[in-house]
Amino acid sequence: MSTLLTLPVLLPMLGAALTVVGSRSAALQRIVGVVVLTVVALLAGVLLVVADQQGPIVAEMGGWPAPVGIALVADRLSALLLLVSTLVTLSVLVFAIDQRIAEYGRTTASTTFHPMYLMLCAGVSLAYLTGDLFTLFVAFELMLTASYVLITRRTGTSRIRASMTYVTVSLLSSLLFLTAVAMVYAATGTVNLADLAGRVGALPPGLQTVLAMMLLVVFGIKAAIVPLHFWLPDSYPNAPGPVAALFAGLLTKVSFYALLRTQTLLFPRDEPWTLMLVLAVATMLVGVFGALAQNDLNRLLSFLLVSHIGFLLFGLAVFDPAGVSGAALYAAHHITVLATLFLVSGLITRRTGTVALDRMGGLLRDAPGLAILFAIPALTLAGVPPTAGFVAKLALLQAGAASSVGAQVVAGVVVVASLLTLYALVRVWVQVFWGEPQPPLPDVDPTDEVVVGTVRTAAPMYLATGLLVAASLAIAVFAGPLAAITERAGADLLDREPYRVAVLGVQEEG
Repeated sequence: MSTLLTLPVLLPMLGAALTVVGSRSAALQRIVGVVVLTVVALLAGVLLVVADQQGPIVAEMGGWPAPVGIALVADRLSALLLLVSTLVTLSVLVFAIDQRIAEYGRTTASTTFHPMYLMLCAGVSLAYLTGDLFTLFVAFELMLTASYVLITRRTGTSRIRASMTYVTVSLLSSLLFLTAVAMVYAATGTVNLADLAGRVGALPPGLQTVLAMMLLVVFGIKAAIVPLHFWLPDSYPNAPGPVAALFAGLLTKVSFYALLRTQTLLFPRDEPWTLMLVLAVATMLVGVFGALAQNDLNRLLSFLLVSHIGFLLFGLAVFDPAGVSGAALYAAHHITVLATLFLVSGLITRRTGTVALDRMGGLLRDAPGLAILFAIPALTLAGVPPTAGFVAKLALLQAGAASSVGAQVVAGVVVVASLLTLYALVRVWVQVFWGEPQPPLPDVDPTDEVVVGTVRTAAPMYLATGLLVAASLAIAVFAGPLAAITERAGADLLDREPYRVAVLGVQEEG
């Protein structure tokens, strides 16, 4: 099992190298990408089953035991999010191939998309599985470097401006992250997360607070927590549809995972986190009110993405097993539903030739299948029963109701934000799918890789989007077993001992 634990990181890297070597064959690049991600998804499923039944799985890199060497660790939470994230990356890749975003124009094969896509997937896997803080930094840099290439391919003026914002903010957060890692190492003499869990508590309270706040700011920027969110609504809408779907589904959730892992493991609390409750409220409300003000479909979805990061923060703020469990379940749901909505947005833009809501209409009559693909994830994001969103939000509300008065107040804000989310998505439905059909706007750049303003849509694009819709429905159908796994994951996160024993126990027994 230790060998299998390394493959979700190594296989995408090897696949990226193979796609570079075979860059003259677009077909080879496509096959390698799909096969690699399919295998990684299967491996993630195996890791989830084993971690749930036997506890955390540990692999020591280079034969060096923790805390000296680098350890990869798969527990219930990391394996679950790895599985969901890989299924999303696989579906988005299929969509991208048939949208031809993976090409330079409509006739020439790309030499960069597939390698960078697979390297981003390797970075995501490493972020979920790493057992030390510095390697987590490396994982983020791997993801961000690949994302810089993906978001700046075939740039125009508006995309360059948005990309510069994304790159600048990402570099700033990376600098802060590296500074935080250096301060942690200077204070404790280690960067191994399991070892840090036993050493940080011995530091002076003021220093603990400084380190906790630095990591909160670092991951807050990357996760788009208000007021550190300003870069996201300007960056994601300017990326091509599949790239925006990938970023929306993965990058902010990986950052939240890192925040959840570090705060629970290194800075345990015995009561709800007041600051995080405040940030959760601000993130939920600023995001949803921002969405209500948008006429651009992608910007609207970007603001809703920000808003629902607040739901995840609420689960962390409660800081008990029920709250953390609800946050983990909501993260699994959120990864699929946001990626799905951005893919649906790409399908809508392909038919209409625009992202402006006031220039659309009548798609229910012309494309009823597309209407269904939008309706299901929209209702899921809003948390309408009996969708996965409802199940996840119910878990968060129950955790909040059983916690402090402050948490109960924030639970009320969760309900308000959910209703406003439903209103925003109903407005999209009315403007896009009801009314008289509007003629598609012409393709402003017939030479680029994205065809817009056409009724012709490749079947695999619908298939890829449908698979994500099916994944979201599966989360609702299997909500009981998934909730049981996240409950055990939440208990482990706050107990901390299962993780520490699994990582450091290898050294003690040796």
